[in-house]
Amino acid sequence: MRRLPPLNALRIFEVAARVGSYAEAGAELGLTHGAVSRQIAALEGWLGQRLFVRTGRRMVATPAARVFAAEVSLSFDRVIAAAEACGRLDARRILRVSAPTTFAMRWLIPRLDRFHAMRAEVEVAVTTTTTLHDELRGGFDVAIRRGSADPGAWPQHRAVSFLGEADTLIVSPALFERRPLQGPDDIANHVLLSTETRPGDWTDWLDRAGLRLAADQRRRMFDHFFVTRQAIEDGFGLGIGPLPVLEADITAGRLLAPFPKITVPRQGYVALVPFDVDKTSSLTAFLEWLKAEGTS
Repeated sequence: MRRLPPLNALRIFEVAARVGSYAEAGAELGLTHGAVSRQIAALEGWLGQRLFVRTGRRMVATPAARVFAAEVSLSFDRVIAAAEACGRLDARRILRVSAPTTFAMRWLIPRLDRFHAMRAEVEVAVTTTTTLHDELRGGFDVAIRRGSADPGAWPQHRAVSFLGEADTLIVSPALFERRPLQGPDDIANHVLLSTETRPGDWTDWLDRAGLRLAADQRRRMFDHFFVTRQAIEDGFGLGIGPLPVLEADITAGRLLAPFPKITVPRQGYVALVPFDVDKTSSLTAFLEWLKAEGTS
């Protein structure tokens, strides 16, 4: 009979070695610092050697422990793949995706039928965040945020870039018909709609258009962009919106982009996968699908 190390301790050790902190490992796993410490001590007792040494106020994995943790992580991946291969073919698999509200409503959800057509056994459960800067807390397999995919930008996540973004001026067809915009200067005749969570949108676009905001320009502010977008569609004023997130609205005639050549490039979207999440074929397929949709 094989003499296996304590598997729960092994799981906790792999996380602690990856994040480099007992406290951060506890936060990720929902455990106290003391519980993490006890499990690491149990594994050290089984192995007969130290895995972590104290450096200042932190417990740091030894070189041997880092090599061991990498092998453990690969072994966990193999176990997950084997379990998935042996599972019932008709079993539903839930993929939890966290995304900003506007992005989920206007870009992700309208496209999900195409993913389900490829992977009918996968149920994508979407939860939304009100801003792009909400903390990355647990409870998801993939989090979609706007930002860089550069190494180190998301220390506890693998980042996959899949969609670029640029802002442009948007208006409802009804308002455009009542008060046409022949050139950028004509915005002086309109109310400018802004969003607290997207500061600087109007300033950046005006710079691109070579304009300055008049002191008596009428403005209205909303707390979140999905509210602003609805106010724009209802004809309450002009706004600045992201493409291609709003491309479907423009194609459907709900919104117009009267000056499509005046755009402000923004950081694109990345899919963030926690390093400790189960690396299933469903997750891999979803990431590949996001990249394909982002370039289509």
